[in-house]
Amino acid sequence: MPYDPNEIIETIHMTEVEHLDIRTVTLGVSLRDCAHPEASKLASNIREKLLRVAENHVKTVETVSNEFGIPIANKRLAVSPIAIIADGHSRETFIEIAKTLDECAAELGVDYLAGYSALVQKGMTSGDIALIDSIADALSTTQRVCASVNIASTKAGINMDAITKMSHVIKDLAEKTPDAIGCCKLVVFANCVEDNPFIAGAFHGMSEPETVINVGISGPGVVLSAVKQAGQVDLGVLAEVIKRTAFKVTRMGEMVGRKVSERLGVPFGIIDLSLAPTPAEGDSVADILEAMGLERCGCPGTTAALMMLNDAVKKGGLMASSYVGGLSGAFIPVSEDAGMIRAVEAGAISLEKLEAMSSVCSVGLDMVAIPGDTPAETIAGIIADEAAIGVVNNKTTAVRIMPVPGKMVGQSAEYGGLLGTAPIMAVSKFSSQRFVLRGGRIPAPLTGLNN
Repeated sequence: MPYDPNEIIETIHMTEVEHLDIRTVTLGVSLRDCAHPEASKLASNIREKLLRVAENHVKTVETVSNEFGIPIANKRLAVSPIAIIADGHSRETFIEIAKTLDECAAELGVDYLAGYSALVQKGMTSGDIALIDSIADALSTTQRVCASVNIASTKAGINMDAITKMSHVIKDLAEKTPDAIGCCKLVVFANCVEDNPFIAGAFHGMSEPETVINVGISGPGVVLSAVKQAGQVDLGVLAEVIKRTAFKVTRMGEMVGRKVSERLGVPFGIIDLSLAPTPAEGDSVADILEAMGLERCGCPGTTAALMMLNDAVKKGGLMASSYVGGLSGAFIPVSEDAGMIRAVEAGAISLEKLEAMSSVCSVGLDMVAIPGDTPAETIAGIIADEAAIGVVNNKTTAVRIMPVPGKMVGQSAEYGGLLGTAPIMAVSKFSSQRFVLRGGRIPAPLTGLNN
C-alpha cells in the first residue's frame, strides 16, 4: 500500500502536538548457534554474534527517525531465551552471561536487551532453575538486561512451583536494588508471545528467523485527541473514531519498521499495536478512558470502556498491516501513566480493579508498587490470580510488581524517565500461603483442549 504525502504530513502533526512516537524498534537475534559446553566459549560466542549482527541497528534507527521526523523512544535487542542457550551451565555462568549481554548492549548503544528468560509453564530443567536462581544477582549487577519467566499457558496450566520460586526472586531482587527498581526489569508471564518488542518481556522466540525487526508503536496522546474532538457521540461512533486513529498510527509504525528492515537487510517481523503510555501529561491510557466519560479511571464502567478501546485499536491496526503481533492492546502500567497514578492516589483504582481491567487488555498488573513487607506467598498468589485470567481466556497476562523495601501505602517510589512514579498500593492482609505452598501444577483448563 503506497504512502500518500498528506499522510506523512498528518503523522508529523501527531508527533509534534499529540506525543506520537515509536516506542521501540527491536532487533531480534537468535543465539541458538552460540551454545557451547565451555562457559568462556559460550560467552565469547554470544558477544561476537551480537556485536556483529547488531552493529548498525542504533545508527540505522536514528537515521530513519531523523529522515521522517518521527521520534523513536528506544532501540532494543531481544535474544533467544538464555535458559535454553545456556542449559546445563551453572548459576555462576548465567550471571556471567548476563554481564556479557549488558556489556554488549552498552557497546552497541541500545537502551535495553531482553531475553534473559525461561519458559517453565510445564516444568523446569536444570538450565531453567539455574537462570531463575541467578535473576536477582544478574539484574542487580547489570543496567540494560531484562528478564522474563513464563509460568503458565492455556495448554499446560499453571506451574505453582515456578510461581512460588519467582515470588522469592522478586523479593530478593527488590532488596538488592534501590526502591526495588530491579523489579522493573523483570516480568512473570502466562501465555507469553515470541515476537513481543516491548521490555521487559521481550525475547526472540525459538520459531523466529535468524534475525528480525519488530516494532512497538505508542500513541495514547493521538487517540486521546481524537476522542476529545469527537465530542458527545454514541459509543459505536466513538469506536469508529478510535479505529480510524489506530489505523493511522499503525501505518506510521509499519512505514518506519519496513524502512529499518530494508536498510539493515533484516526481515520485517510484526507491528505491535499496543497503546503504550508515558508519565508525560496527555500521553495516558487512563486519560482516554476519562475522556470517554468516566469521572475517574477505575470507577464503574472502566472495564467496559477499556474493552472497547482495546478492541477498536486492534481492529484499526489490523486493517493497516498484514503483520500484526506481539501483545497488541492497551497497556495499563501504573507508574508509567500519569492518569493511572492520579487514579491510584485518588483511591479509584485498587489492585483488584487492575486485575479485572487486565482481563480485557494487554497485559496485566504492570509497574505496580506494593509495600516492601508483603510476604512472598502473597506475591505468589497475586501472580497466580493474574495467570489464571490469561490461562482460562487464552490471552497473555503478566505481572511486573515491585515490593519496595521500607515503604508503605501512601508513599511512592520515584524511578524517573519512562518508568515514572509508583504509588504504593494496598495488598490484602489475608494470606494465601497454605494454597500456594501446596505446589504442583494447576491443570490446563478445558479451553486448552481445542485440537
